Amino acid sequence: MRTLYYDCFSGISGDMNLGALLDVGVPEQHLREELAKLGVSEQFECLVERTVKDGIRGTKVTVIDKYKEAMAHHGHSHDTCCEYHEHSHEATGEAHVHQHEHEHQNSEGHHHHHEHGHGRKFKDIKELILNSQLSEATKDLAVRIFTQVAKAEGRIHGKALDEVHFHEVGAIDSIVDIVGAAICLEYLQVDQVIVSTVEVGKGLVKCEHGWLSVPAPATAEILKGVPIRAQWVDFEATTPTGAAIIRTIATDFTTNRECIIKEIGYGLGHKHNPDMPNVLRVWIGETLKGSPSREYVLEANIDDMGGEGYELLMERLLQLGVDDVYMTPIIMKKERPAIKLSVLCKERYLPMAKEIIFKNSTTIGTRQYEVERERLIREEKRIACEYGEVRIKVSYYGGEPIQMKPEYEDCKAIAKAQGISLQVVQEAVRNAYRKLG
Repeated sequence: MRTLYYDCFSGISGDMNLGALLDVGVPEQHLREELAKLGVSEQFECLVERTVKDGIRGTKVTVIDKYKEAMAHHGHSHDTCCEYHEHSHEATGEAHVHQHEHEHQNSEGHHHHHEHGHGRKFKDIKELILNSQLSEATKDLAVRIFTQVAKAEGRIHGKALDEVHFHEVGAIDSIVDIVGAAICLEYLQVDQVIVSTVEVGKGLVKCEHGWLSVPAPATAEILKGVPIRAQWVDFEATTPTGAAIIRTIATDFTTNRECIIKEIGYGLGHKHNPDMPNVLRVWIGETLKGSPSREYVLEANIDDMGGEGYELLMERLLQLGVDDVYMTPIIMKKERPAIKLSVLCKERYLPMAKEIIFKNSTTIGTRQYEVERERLIREEKRIACEYGEVRIKVSYYGGEPIQMKPEYEDCKAIAKAQGISLQVVQEAVRNAYRKLG
């Protein structure tokens, strides 16, 4: 099972998360191309730097709000809520910091003074995302992350969900942090996301109505039921944006790290802690055994649709990112022949899968149920046979390889290029694999 593990030993913020996901394998160009589909490129600049911080090499992301930059140059300031962002401009050789209105004080009395730009209402942010050219899966995840923050702010301030007004989280830099997180997570296509105990930090944070203890009210509300720690960091280590991201995507919060690590990434923060690097570590790995995962089967009976329609229906469901789509001939009441459509997917895809089914078929109803799915660990390798190099997938059970399958597209390309049959190429690959022992 492909697993994304968040090691939040020094907390998590939106920019640290973006840096970590880029560092673990998401191409920077892919992130930039997808962010352009949001339609607000003129409002921000995204700086990405591979560098070393506190002895650890990783990726630092700085999202610059051009509106706040312009206001800062003209000497204006704006109200804010409790989230802290400190953006440095090392790429230009400068080291100035956005100044924001609220202050943060650690246990030794240190203060950081900074001001934020204008905010947006939740309904405005939702409309911006849903009207963009992003994929439906990315839109859905980004809106769900923002919904976590909106619910928390609504409970704190006693406001209806759509009337919640974000200050810092509504600024374009936080919008880019959250939408960027959704883009990266859809690209990685992991089966589960595990999050460690979350360091929230210590000290005080000054909000609109005075000083409050870290974690900030929105962060504390979002992290209800999540294992946290306030031990090693003397400032606000986890922001509302960071908290909302992990609360939305996590399938489990645990310190269990039983997996084979494949890739490791570090997202570098903008703060300094003398006792611990201000970094977020993530890794992608495979569980050591075929661990069960909770997924859903979504079904619909279709008895009055032409056969050609099923191709487009299946294509759009698979493009969404569901795990499998299959169809079974059935006999319904009054002996009517029909097709039972079955979709296997993770919970987050259910709303969009239902929408695709209703808009692209003649069914008038769906049903769903939770299943426990267990899969063998699969590892992709390359092997050289007498006809060339071919990718293979090896499946493991109990740590032992039990199946090997040559990649069809590679074998087909060799067969066409050399004028031999597909079966000859596949058998050559199997022989080469057996010789490796």
